Amino acid sequence: MKDFCFGFSEYLVNQKSVSANTLESYMRDVEHFIFYLSEKGTGDPVSADTETMKSYIEDMKRNKKSEATITRNLASIRCFYQYMVLSGFASANPAKSIRLKKGEKKFPQILNGKEIELLLSQPNIQEAKGCRDKAMLELLYATGIRASELVDLDIGSISLSTGMLRCCSDRNERVIPVYPTAISAISDYIARVRSQIITPAGGQALFVNLNGRRLTRQGFWKIVKGYAEQAKIVKEITPHTLRHSFALHLLENGAELKDIQAMLGHADISSTQIYVHLLNDHYKEVYNQCHPRAKLG
Repeated sequence: MKDFCFGFSEYLVNQKSVSANTLESYMRDVEHFIFYLSEKGTGDPVSADTETMKSYIEDMKRNKKSEATITRNLASIRCFYQYMVLSGFASANPAKSIRLKKGEKKFPQILNGKEIELLLSQPNIQEAKGCRDKAMLELLYATGIRASELVDLDIGSISLSTGMLRCCSDRNERVIPVYPTAISAISDYIARVRSQIITPAGGQALFVNLNGRRLTRQGFWKIVKGYAEQAKIVKEITPHTLRHSFALHLLENGAELKDIQAMLGHADISSTQIYVHLLNDHYKEVYNQCHPRAKLG
């Protein structure tokens, strides 16, 4: 079983050229699937068939997994069996014919200006943790980078003098401007906190935990969730919420879609166009609520 997983990992890296995050996600999904098979008594992915796949999907639904999670799992398992067939371990892909019913497409949550200010005001900058957290939240909203990109930043990634951030990911490298308030928060963090807690294990990491090691994506997610609860914002907030809000607020204030695409690092403009739909929905809602004749008839 370990040979299957090792071989699949090599296939993803060498043949599919997936990003580190995609690799982690696919491997985790497949390991969960194999664990499910072992609980059911088979434990052997080679013997799985279409009915096995349907049972696994039903099991995920019983465990209240979201549609997005189930869809991603199915994609991971389908890719796993592509590898199994190509390698001669399996004769067919049992996930190939499985199709999920498409639910209603959910648009991402967006924070308005007041909610952004409320969230950014939560960290206590007099404390080491709050000083660091303030810098991270400001930088995330200032640039729209992903949480995974944020925790991968090194001290040399940001120029405090020019107010520019160089963000490198598996997808691309891009340079993004950073507004002065965020630069100030980052400068304060570097001078007062990072310099005091960084350890050799932290290397060149810009953002480190209180033990001096590079902060993880999971650790940052918990930080955002904690401040959202503290701010009593009723919307479901994740680190990606700040990325979505960054994009929509730029568009709302006149930014060109192609410039937002470049800053977000989207390879395809269609990924950025979702914010046009969000903006149109927002204006329609404002119109219906505020126009004096919108509710007539």
